[in-house]
Amino acid sequence: MGLRAAPSCAAAAAASGAEPRRRPRLRTAQGLQRKGRLQESHCVLGDCQQPAQCRIQKCTTDFVALTSHLNSAIDGFDSEFCKALRAYAGCTQRTSKACRGNLVYHSAVLGISDLMSQRNCSKDGPTSSTNPEVTHDPCSYHSPAGAREHRGGANTPPSYLFCGLFGDPHLRTFKDHFQTCKVEGAWPLLDNNYLSVQVTNVPVVPGSSATATNKITIIFKAHHECTDQKVYQAVTDDLPAAFVDGTTSGGDGDTKSLRIVERESGRYVEMHAHYIGTTVFVRQLGRYLTLAIRMPEDLAMSYEESQDLQLCVNGCPLSERIDDEQGQVSAILGHSLPHSPSAQAWPGYTLATASTRCHEKMPVKDIYFQSCVFDLLTTGDANFTAAARSALEDVEALHPRRERWHIFPGSGTGALRGCSAWSVSLGLMGLIFVELF
Repeated sequence: MGLRAAPSCAAAAAASGAEPRRRPRLRTAQGLQRKGRLQESHCVLGDCQQPAQCRIQKCTTDFVALTSHLNSAIDGFDSEFCKALRAYAGCTQRTSKACRGNLVYHSAVLGISDLMSQRNCSKDGPTSSTNPEVTHDPCSYHSPAGAREHRGGANTPPSYLFCGLFGDPHLRTFKDHFQTCKVEGAWPLLDNNYLSVQVTNVPVVPGSSATATNKITIIFKAHHECTDQKVYQAVTDDLPAAFVDGTTSGGDGDTKSLRIVERESGRYVEMHAHYIGTTVFVRQLGRYLTLAIRMPEDLAMSYEESQDLQLCVNGCPLSERIDDEQGQVSAILGHSLPHSPSAQAWPGYTLATASTRCHEKMPVKDIYFQSCVFDLLTTGDANFTAAARSALEDVEALHPRRERWHIFPGSGTGALRGCSAWSVSLGLMGLIFVELF
């Protein structure tokens, strides 16, 4: 006796008195349906089974949740981002069978591969938890506990501000106003409830009102159980990789809610205060120091009325500014320096040679380029070229708005000049995410 064929789904339905279910027509030879999901029912030994759903949407949603709070300027970003990528890759592997032929799935797989190559992520290693929202670290500004304390429990991403000081000195305020100042002596850049930053400026050359920074003092104020008060101080030729008490971090145990990272011995250090979401860069270039800071707006604006003298917040007093009220170095170049390109403004540089030297380091002729030219003409010190270039690099690393990286004379606003590989990659992930809804 021959084997009996298993009853079909239609037959099974007819036997039960139900109307037979129509078999959906395949759109491609692989049986793809709309949005990449297989809808065809299979019958195995008389049982009608629905195939597993393609869960690429959940994989992408989890990846976005794991990375949305990360800041590429923070130390440890690459490690955490690679963990999230490996978790994303693992999720796509687990749903690969159900997603066969799904274009969104294959786009995600290619995107993951590109991002892993760009970030030098190994395929093997630890992965992030797929439930990131359960973290309750009170010493992380980005955790739910930190949101409750600083932002009233709001789930919206925090808004960040940037301030920088470099060169002669040139100041970029939290409002993206650009000023060239004298400010000789000690002046507060910041003085809020969480952080104090003071700089000391000295004359650069005899007979000139131009000054530059030779001392920086930073005070991270005590904050609950996250850190005791920590003081950092740098002076010319002494840029330590530790606080004045000899420690390199704040917080108990492995928390490391505050720490110093030395990037270049005696030349470049970073301070990462995770409990207040703040990053500080300090560099020495030539004989002088530069500083760049990124801080959440709600914390940067937390200060008393008596603390209103803060250069990052309100800029330099009018009496201390070298340039005009609009913060344009072009005013200096036009009024204080010789108009002839061959005229000698300071021993060693003419307007033409200074422009050429600065253009080699900064192809975009924005306010940083003009600051470089002004500093060379004012001081004759080629190290100010490196200072201007590094200041722009710090903007690109810390400033939250790419369209304002470059400030051009007369505009008062930034201009978009391309995107980094990271922004392009993140944009790809965003397109994948949008495609799913």
